[in-house]
Amino acid sequence: MRRRNLLVAGGAAAATPAAVYSAWLWITSYLSDNFHNDFTFYYAAARLGLTHGWSHLYDLAMQQQELDAINSHITIAQLARYVSPPPLAWLVTPLTLLPYQAAYWVWSALLVAALVLAWHLAAPGSGRIRAIFLVAAFGWLPIIYGLQLGQPALLVAAGVAASVFLLRRGRDVEAGAVLGVLVLKPQLALLLPLALLVAGRRRAFASAVVVLAVITAASIIALGPSGTADYIARLDFATTIHENQSQTLAAWLPNLELARVAQAVVTIWTLSTVFRLRRLDLRAWLAVALVGGLAASPYVHYDDLAMLGLACLLFVSALPGRWSIVYALALVVAGEGFPLWGAGPVIAGELLAVLLLSVPALEHHYRHPEQDRPEREHDPDLEPDRQDLAADGHREAIDSSRLA
Repeated sequence: MRRRNLLVAGGAAAATPAAVYSAWLWITSYLSDNFHNDFTFYYAAARLGLTHGWSHLYDLAMQQQELDAINSHITIAQLARYVSPPPLAWLVTPLTLLPYQAAYWVWSALLVAALVLAWHLAAPGSGRIRAIFLVAAFGWLPIIYGLQLGQPALLVAAGVAASVFLLRRGRDVEAGAVLGVLVLKPQLALLLPLALLVAGRRRAFASAVVVLAVITAASIIALGPSGTADYIARLDFATTIHENQSQTLAAWLPNLELARVAQAVVTIWTLSTVFRLRRLDLRAWLAVALVGGLAASPYVHYDDLAMLGLACLLFVSALPGRWSIVYALALVVAGEGFPLWGAGPVIAGELLAVLLLSVPALEHHYRHPEQDRPEREHDPDLEPDRQDLAADGHREAIDSSRLA
C-alpha cells in the first residue's frame, strides 16, 4: 500500500506542474495572437460556405476574403488554408453566430469536454489513479498544442473511446455509427473500420461504412463537381509539402513511391496483428489498429498524437503489467520530446509496438477465456463459438484451433 501511495504521489507531483504550465502556454499564446490557430480557418470556412455556397469551400481567394473579413491578418499560404473535410466546417457553422473570440472559447470548451469524455471512458484504474491520467493528459504537449490550435483530434478521440465503450457492451451497430466522427480527421484512426472487419465485428464494420458513406456522399453533393475537384487538388498539393511528411515514414525514405509501399506494408502487418489478437480483450487489438494506423498514415501532425495517447490508455487497460506501463510511458515521453528530437522516436516506438504485439506468445500469455466473456456474450457474430463450446465443453481446444 505504501508503495502504491508513493507512486500516486509521484504521478501527481509530475503531472500537476506540467498541466499548469501547459494551461499557461495556451492562454499566453492566445493573448499574443487571437487568430494564430487552426480554428480561424474552420470559422472562416464555415462563413464562406454560408455566404458563397459550399461548392466554393476550397476556393483560396474566397478563403482569403473571409479571413480578411474577421480581421485575422492571415495570408493564405502552403500551410495556411482550409483543407479539412467539409463536415468540420459544417460542425463549426453554428458558432459563426458568435464573434470570433467567443466562438473560439466555445469550441475550446467542446474540445476540453471531449478530452474528459475520452478519459472517462478509456482510462484504467480507479480513484486518484484515474484522476492522475486526466491531469497528465492536460500536461502532455501534443494535447495542449492541439487545444491551442483548436484541432478536432480530441473530438475524434472521444468518438473512438465511445465506440470502444459500446463494443465492450455488445452494442456493435451503435459503436460503428459513432465512428462517423472519423470524417473530421480520417488519418487519426485510418485502420479502425478495417480492424473491426478483420476482428470479426462485422455489424460494427457495416454500420461504420454506412455512416461514413452517407457523410461522404453528402459532402460530394454539397461540393458539386467543381468543389470536389478543388478539394482533391488541395489534398494532392498538401501531400507535396515537406511539413506534412516530416512526421510520417516518408521523411525516412528516399522517395514518396517507396514511402507509399512501406505504408501499405505497415497497414497489412497491422491488420494481420489485429487478426491474431482478436481473441484478446478488444482494447488490445483496437490499440494496435490505432498505433499502426498512425505509423502507416501519409499525413500526420504533432497534435494528431492525441490518438496515440488514447491507444496507450487502451493498451495498458487491456494488457496490464509492468512492461506495458513502461512501454506506454516511453511512447508518451517520445511524444513529449518531439520538439527536441523530432518524430523518429515516436514512429520507431509505434512500429516496435506493433512488432512486439505480433509475437504469437503474447496471445497465449494474456489470453484468459473468462476475462472477456461479458464483452462478447451479446455478440451474435460469436454465436458459433458458443454453440461449439456447448457441444463438448472444451473451450481451450476449440479456441486454440483458431489461433492461426
